[in-house]
Amino acid sequence: MEIKLPNYVRYVVILIGLYLLLFFLQSFSSILIPICFSALFALLLLPMARALEKHMPRALSITISLVVVILILGLLVWFLSSQIASFSAELQEINAKISLLIAKFQQMLYERFGIKPTNKNEFLQKAMGSITQTGTAFLGSTISLTTGALTVLTLIPIYVFCMLYYRDHLRQFMFQFISVDRRGSLMSTVDNIQHVVQGYLSGLLIVIVIVSVLNSTGLLIMGVKYAIFFGVLASILTIIPYIGILIGALLPALFVFVSTGSVGQMLIVVGIFAFVQFLEGNFITPFVVGSRVSINPFAAIVALILGGEVWGAPGMILSIPLIAILKVLFDASEPLKPFGYLLGDIQAEEKGNKLLQRFNRRRKK
Repeated sequence: MEIKLPNYVRYVVILIGLYLLLFFLQSFSSILIPICFSALFALLLLPMARALEKHMPRALSITISLVVVILILGLLVWFLSSQIASFSAELQEINAKISLLIAKFQQMLYERFGIKPTNKNEFLQKAMGSITQTGTAFLGSTISLTTGALTVLTLIPIYVFCMLYYRDHLRQFMFQFISVDRRGSLMSTVDNIQHVVQGYLSGLLIVIVIVSVLNSTGLLIMGVKYAIFFGVLASILTIIPYIGILIGALLPALFVFVSTGSVGQMLIVVGIFAFVQFLEGNFITPFVVGSRVSINPFAAIVALILGGEVWGAPGMILSIPLIAILKVLFDASEPLKPFGYLLGDIQAEEKGNKLLQRFNRRRKK
């Protein structure tokens, strides 16, 4: 016998369910965060593991795939950490240059507008102290996050290995909940989700690599110190629509301004990042990612905020891939398709499809 509830009761039940879901996510974050990262890595490594399984046992193929990824990530972490350590060693010199710039600015205000700064030395001391304190706090939080991440990183390879090794067992587990006649449709839906998510995640990695090369090349031509570090950092931040490029361009622009004292050099740096952002938003991302699945900027920003509120920094990293997975799940379910449409960026997908069609026509010719 079907029980029909009033609409307001349904809405209350939904709100209570969302609250309990958030409570569950926050309470078991130490368990769920490594599992989510492991699931994403497992999806990325699945094609490589399948290809190697044709020539060797499954356990060995998964182990080789994990070793390759760990080596690549290790080299990236080593490079970024060495650049951060070298950059932090110059904080004293940067503080001194900022002191001179502030002094010149105050002198200009006094000469042109008659604004005489009060307690100049105290103001400079507070400003420099604030900058030093902020830098120290940033480095401290980075070390703390790295220390906590090391304990998690020991579990992630184990989780990834188990997910890939027992993937057939996991599928059989899902079959236990549905009838035999519906298993075919379930398999096609699961395979579609895997292909789309793999394409989306691999596409994001390709975009990050391309943008890193473009950013670093522009800064190297200008002769900016730590050009590769700034270029890689800005490319990683491009996953945050609009906001990411601003944050990524702000640090090298300020560094160039403090180092050279030239507003023109700073504006050139901003122009380089703006040009790369134009290429990324109109050509690179639509061509690489847009034809598979694309999230509109508003949904991405909301997901980043929610991810940060629920799981902090790891939540912000996971928010974009997870919302992409949600969109795929929504598109695969007929009742939830409107939510998939709401999350998607239709214009980016259409632009990506057009670029792919043009590329295919030229290749055939």
